[in-house]
Amino acid sequence: MFLDEADVNVQAGRGGNGMVHFHREKYVTRGGPDGGDGGRGGSIYLQVDRKLNTLYRFRNVHIFAAEDGGKGGTNNKTGRSGEDTVISVPPGTMVRELPEGKLLSDMTEDGQRMLLARGGRGGRGNPHFASSSNQAPSVAEKGAPGEEKKLHLELRLIADVGLVGAPNAGKSTFLAAVTAATPKIAPYPFTTTEPNLGVAALDGFETVVLADIPGLIEGAHAGTGLGFAFLRHIQRTRVLIHLIDGAGADPLADFSQINTELALFDPELRLKPQVVAVNKMDQPEAKERWSALHSELKKRGYESFAISALTRQGTREVLYRAVQLLRELPPAPVVEQELPVYRMVEDPSAFTIEREADGAWRVKGKRIERAAEMTYWEFEEAVARFQRILELVGAYRALQEAGARQGDMVRIGKHELEWKD
Repeated sequence: MFLDEADVNVQAGRGGNGMVHFHREKYVTRGGPDGGDGGRGGSIYLQVDRKLNTLYRFRNVHIFAAEDGGKGGTNNKTGRSGEDTVISVPPGTMVRELPEGKLLSDMTEDGQRMLLARGGRGGRGNPHFASSSNQAPSVAEKGAPGEEKKLHLELRLIADVGLVGAPNAGKSTFLAAVTAATPKIAPYPFTTTEPNLGVAALDGFETVVLADIPGLIEGAHAGTGLGFAFLRHIQRTRVLIHLIDGAGADPLADFSQINTELALFDPELRLKPQVVAVNKMDQPEAKERWSALHSELKKRGYESFAISALTRQGTREVLYRAVQLLRELPPAPVVEQELPVYRMVEDPSAFTIEREADGAWRVKGKRIERAAEMTYWEFEEAVARFQRILELVGAYRALQEAGARQGDMVRIGKHELEWKD
């Protein structure tokens, strides 16, 4: 089972108590204080283990505690330090402290370790309190409590290339064709429900990691379906392979919608290089459409390939083109630890409605305006889908409640639309 979010409580160990004791030995009077110090409590660390690829271990375990330090002994013996607790997580785990959500660390490298909660200091034994006026102190310290924190763990898969596309576009089949991954492949009515990672071997010893992101549906950026849960996994990828179902009902509309959902979730995603793979060329419908699809995608500035993931026709060519683009990219920027990799807009549905001087309605909202800007208005299906986005975020109902009537002009960004009841 794939799990990519978890809330955990961590409690570092308490320091051991210091001891009140006085030296006792035959023929030795007034042996003096010799109570030992308590041992330090165990700390809790987080460490990256590249063999892991999910947060599944946190499904039923939400509390982690380190061992308390031992109490001090006689003859100035210091108590034993508590054992540290090391929690293993997969690479790509982001750690935030609750309730504020402040980013503490972005764990990306194998073996990387961070201190989550520091163990408490051991209490001091009574020798520390001796003075010229009090040579037999009957006082010591108890151990300090360990740090306690509530944390939110979020996994963002680390892959060189991300596979995106509408449900049943063939991403899982493509991943299986070019890597040793064994995702579940079937004509599911919705889509794959878990992201999958695969490693493709290139020439020599070079490899590339691919992530199959579950199929996105309309409204995914706002949490519809599984989209919101998995869109963040695309953020770490540097190149996208966009698979299109060449035998589907409307391949270009699907292509436009997926790109819209990516940009609505995070504007940075629209800047990632894309290689378009028109899949299912083993089917007559896809073959007949290929020339027209290739021409239209070229007009839009996208390089496209005809493939059949099922028969593996053209799959290596697409993979090598994606790797070539990957090599041409500048090095990934170094992100400061206190900042997230990408900052999402807090409210994906935020918008305002105003009435302008000429009676037209003005809808303002970064994501709505971005969706309008990215809609291909020459396609009726794309226009219809944009209208459904307006319904999804509540803008359609808000306009009705504000008094919009048949024939009114509605402006969104630089676009003007005629309101129809």
